[in-house]
This record gives sequence, C-alpha cells and structure tokens, in this order.
Amino acid sequence: MSSPSSKAQEAREAVAGRLREMRLDAGITGRELAVRCGWSESKSSRIEHAKTPPSEADIRAWCQACGAAEHADDLIAANRQADSMYVQWKRLQRTGLRRLQESGVPLYEQTRQFHVYCSNVVPGFFQTPGYAASLLTSIAQFRGTPDDVSDAVKARMNRSHVIREGDHRFAVLVEESVLRYRIGSAEVMAAQLGHLLSVMALPSISLGIIPFTAPRQAWPLETFTVFDGQRVHVETLSAAIKETQPSDVGLYLKAFGNLKKIAAYGADARSLVTAAIDAVG
Repeated sequence: MSSPSSKAQEAREAVAGRLREMRLDAGITGRELAVRCGWSESKSSRIEHAKTPPSEADIRAWCQACGAAEHADDLIAANRQADSMYVQWKRLQRTGLRRLQESGVPLYEQTRQFHVYCSNVVPGFFQTPGYAASLLTSIAQFRGTPDDVSDAVKARMNRSHVIREGDHRFAVLVEESVLRYRIGSAEVMAAQLGHLLSVMALPSISLGIIPFTAPRQAWPLETFTVFDGQRVHVETLSAAIKETQPSDVGLYLKAFGNLKKIAAYGADARSLVTAAIDAVG
C-alpha cells in the first residue's frame, strides 16, 4: 500500500491531469489559457504539473476559459478530496486546538460504529479533563499553536457525550503501554485510569487492552479510528490522514481484527488497569 501522502499527491496529479486534458480538448496553449484567466503562463504550468494546488476560483476560471464550465463542480469536489487526504497538523491547528475539537463533532454524532486503536495515549473520548489538559498543553507547546487549551479541553469533553448518548457502539483497543505512559501528574494518571474502569462498564463500549506479554501476531501501529467502516482517520506526528478508499479501509479493519485477537477483555483487562493504578504510586 502506498503512503497516504503519496496517494494524496496522486489525487492532486489526477486533478491536474484532468485540467490539462480539458485545455488540450479546447485546442488552446498554456499561454492562451493564462491570458484568458488573467494570470501568468507559469501559473498555468504549475497547476497543470501538480506543483501548485489550484483554488476553487482557479478551477472555475480554467473551466470557463476552456468552454467547459459544467465540469467545474466535479473538479472542485475532487480537488477538495485530494486536499483533505493528508493535512499537516500545523495547518489544522494554526488558530489553536479548540476549533479542531469542535470540527469533529458532526462526524462523531453521525457515526454508529467506531473501531479505535490507540498505541500512545488514551482515546480522546475516554479522557478526563486533567489528562486532556496535560496532553493538549504538550501538543500546543510542541507545535507552537495559540494557547487555547482550556477551551479545547471543554470542547473535547463536550464531544465525548457520544459514549453515553445516542445509538453509538465503540470497539476500542489500546496497548498496555498507554496505561503506563505518564501524561500529567500521578494524581492525573490515577484519575484517568480510574475513569477507564468506569467507561469499561458502559454497555456501548468494548475495551480491549493488548498486554506487554501478548505474543505479537500484529505489530504496534499508529493510532487510527474507523468510522462506520467507511473512512479512517490516522494520526501521525506531522499530519492528520483520511482514508476513504474501500481497500485501504479494509486493511485497517483487518489490522484491528488481528490486534483484537491478542487483547485482554473483561476481568483480565480490568486487572491490567488496576495494576497500572498501583504502579502510579
């Protein structure tokens, strides 16, 4: 499977290719197109070779110049999809962290079945305010975003209502290391782990914990969430990645299924959490 960033570039190149074909079908040169659109010839070349992503206005002007205005909406939709596949965190968080938390609410509310795998931190909708504040503070400091952590924490807590309200189901897997990574003070971690014990009892939640000692049939992966088996959000250090191609979504679901086989559930999972609480000291 090619990387998400390369697939995003492939999608951008596909849009550029369609624009080039449109120009050729119209029988005009890049220079003539530039004249009709009122920009430089080099801009036409950069767009056509996927060096510069076109704006929606650029696409409409291009289609109009080629006598194919009826294709603008489809191309704009394809361009938006390519643009959303791989988005750097610095772009998503340029105005702070609150807006990003709020932007996910509609998707969370409309999703019925979540498949979530976390290898580094407690899943967002299971976090306590103290844990979320410690984590988001670290993120804001690392990425140099505007400090709106308190508002972002409130937004994250509001987004978490989906675990208790509505018709939602959560299949969640976390590595045991998540229970041991010290995010915040000992008190913050103890409260967070105690909260995990509480959410494990909710009827909408299936929480599996993959023990350190489990024979690995599947290696630890990056954190990801599958929404209704139709789209995947993957979190890397530098970017948020969205996958909607069925074959790629299927790979993440397959990985989830393999990881699920080595996870502990019920009393065994609770014992891992209580052991982590004891270790906090």
